[in-house]
Amino acid sequence: MLCAAVWNIDNNQACDTFNYWEPMHYLLFKKGFQTWEYAPQYAIRSYAYLWIHGLPLKLIHFIFGTNKVVLFYLLRCILAVCCSAAEVYFYKGICKHFGTNTGRITLLFLIMSAGMFISSTAFLPSSKWGFIVLAAVAAVHLGWPFASILGIPIVVDLVFRRKKLTLFISHSLIALLVFSVPMVLIDYQYYGKLVIAPLNIIVYNVFTSHGPDLYGVEPFSYYILNGFLNFNLVFCFALVSVPFAMLVQYIVGIGDSDIPRWLALSPLYIWILIFFTRPHKEERFLFPIYPLFALCGAVTIDHVQKIWCYLFSQPVSGHYTTSTNWISASTGIIYSILGLARIVAIYQGYHAPLDLYLELNKISSDPNIHTLSPEKPVNVCVGKEWYRFPSHFFMPGDNWNLQFIQSEFKGQLPKPYSSGVDATKIVSPDFNAMNKEETSRYISSNKCHYLIDLDLPSHFFFRAKLFNSKKKDYKNSSKSHRIFRAFYIPFVSSSYCHYVNYNILKTTKTKKSRH
Repeated sequence: MLCAAVWNIDNNQACDTFNYWEPMHYLLFKKGFQTWEYAPQYAIRSYAYLWIHGLPLKLIHFIFGTNKVVLFYLLRCILAVCCSAAEVYFYKGICKHFGTNTGRITLLFLIMSAGMFISSTAFLPSSKWGFIVLAAVAAVHLGWPFASILGIPIVVDLVFRRKKLTLFISHSLIALLVFSVPMVLIDYQYYGKLVIAPLNIIVYNVFTSHGPDLYGVEPFSYYILNGFLNFNLVFCFALVSVPFAMLVQYIVGIGDSDIPRWLALSPLYIWILIFFTRPHKEERFLFPIYPLFALCGAVTIDHVQKIWCYLFSQPVSGHYTTSTNWISASTGIIYSILGLARIVAIYQGYHAPLDLYLELNKISSDPNIHTLSPEKPVNVCVGKEWYRFPSHFFMPGDNWNLQFIQSEFKGQLPKPYSSGVDATKIVSPDFNAMNKEETSRYISSNKCHYLIDLDLPSHFFFRAKLFNSKKKDYKNSSKSHRIFRAFYIPFVSSSYCHYVNYNILKTTKTKKSRH
């Protein structure tokens, strides 16, 4: 997980950056981008969720004066450690209710999963499902109320099977007081009015005609492909876990544990039923069930071992795993190889933007490249590559500003927070909930000192004014082989993948500072 903190490429970077990293940067350093979700007239995001992550960074920065890039990776490391602790807790719970064999297989599937590698260090509330029960409840109240869907089987078990309605109500009220009351108080300070952000986001996504359709509309196959890329064989095993487990139990005559298998595994199917049928599809919407893919896949493998032992290893001597460990071992090896191949392919092909923004810190201190006086404002411009900006944590100084120039993207871009103590309370008329382009976000390209862009297509309107300061290789997916761009195969993938330059371009007319 610590490797993920350093090497991970966030496939949901625009949402992660502009909805979480940027407003948190504003809370810490009074500079950052504001999205329409944080506009008081919409208020579908909670500042309380940001402070859960931002408070440790503020204390560390206050005590040690840590570099902002270090703070960025430090928070990722904290998230990785929390995720690792949650996986251990998850593993112990599985061992208790499903058996040690299922627990071990699940742990292997979690560790070697490309999906967990991606989601473990994401700032997104949807990635926090696995952070044990407490964090799951916090995610519901503070960040992403849709995570409550995963609690439906718990309600069924507690209220209908165990007849403990009073216990359920009392714990729900405690959770409401512990999380929702502080959230409302914090958001009141920032929005200047009573705001219940989780309720607002539900209203927007469920009870408006445009909420689910404006961003990321994809076909049903999108999630199928995503699931296979991130969990390969295990994704297929997970989808059949409940019917296969019930069939094996019927044949072999195995009784259920305290909690029926179908009920314990049903959150995966409930989530699939709800989210796979929505028009708005994004990889981050699968983050909450990534651990369930591992668990359900492990349950399937465990029951394959049981049925194999029952059919081919009679009379049974010893534990059923004695004669069937080769099944879980071979599955684990194939899964791990494919998982590592996927992780390496992601890092090797798409890490260039993060590497390049790190280069800005080197450029700012190199007088041969950066010839402006230290106090002069610097405009770093982006066009079509706006969504790969990793946040102001990577900017060399307060006088370095990310600016937008017009490109083929015609949706709504974020804008910098206003100055002043009440910046978060200002109702700006240039925000909308329809993803309509706001031209006030753009500056003229003549005001740019640097341009960060990908050589797809060429910078035809900039070519005469810019020269290349830094560049990195970036995988061109459209011209690369589908298999070899998705999974890295040593000595082979390089021959079937096409790369283009990801550039930091500098204006040639920038004047040197006077001495």
